[in-house]
Amino acid sequence: MEAITGLITQGDGVTMPVFWIMCGVSFIGSLVAAMWGLGGGALVLAVMALYFPPAAMIPLHGVVQFGSNFGRAMIMWREVLWTLVPAFLVGTVLGAMIGANTVMALPTPVLQIVVALFILYAAWAPKFKGGAPSQPKFFVVGALGAFTTMFVGATGPLIAPFVGAASDDRHKVVATHGMLMTFQHGFKCIAFGIVGFAFAPYIALLAGMLGFGFLGTVAGRHVLLRMREDIFRTGFKIVLTALAIRLGYGAIGKLVG
Repeated sequence: MEAITGLITQGDGVTMPVFWIMCGVSFIGSLVAAMWGLGGGALVLAVMALYFPPAAMIPLHGVVQFGSNFGRAMIMWREVLWTLVPAFLVGTVLGAMIGANTVMALPTPVLQIVVALFILYAAWAPKFKGGAPSQPKFFVVGALGAFTTMFVGATGPLIAPFVGAASDDRHKVVATHGMLMTFQHGFKCIAFGIVGFAFAPYIALLAGMLGFGFLGTVAGRHVLLRMREDIFRTGFKIVLTALAIRLGYGAIGKLVG
């Protein structure tokens, strides 16, 4: 037992209580994400911030979100709007490359407020349709999301309104958003590996969170199957609104603080 405990608690900030707390939070976060398409990642990040230093929290969160989104996309792969994926992937690569080599003159909190306002508009504007779900449009969405996440970290909520407008089927919205976010979180993980972040001490924690996250995805998928489309759309807007308020509140705090 001591050997297992020692293996689990190698990483900075990891204790046995923290391990089980984070596994539980990963389950709940994936369940929420499988129901609404997003929102679970913000919950996981908020709890991780209580126990881990930022230098470890951000790359660990990227791995957990990659796993959560990948699991959702694989379970629902038949519902993914695959025609949008290639253009989005190319846009993601381009946006990440530009973002990694760009120095923004605009302060990050200002960008966060702009993104938060856009999310609120996209969620509640009666005429926001995001346009036809074309490959050129999702090339731009992928590039914009990857570029913005280098400074803002709001990729999921930024992309979600366009995915929500691309289909009237809640299953396709959740599945497609999961697939698109799999690519963006995947590139983040690769980037952290390249710059030398040591994932090895956290392998046990990540394995536990990924496993419980997959169970949460399965549970959330069952809830989604029984959910009415109008309830999904209302919940989708509420989750987007909550994330936008959280993003804007944090940005304003940085500006006035």
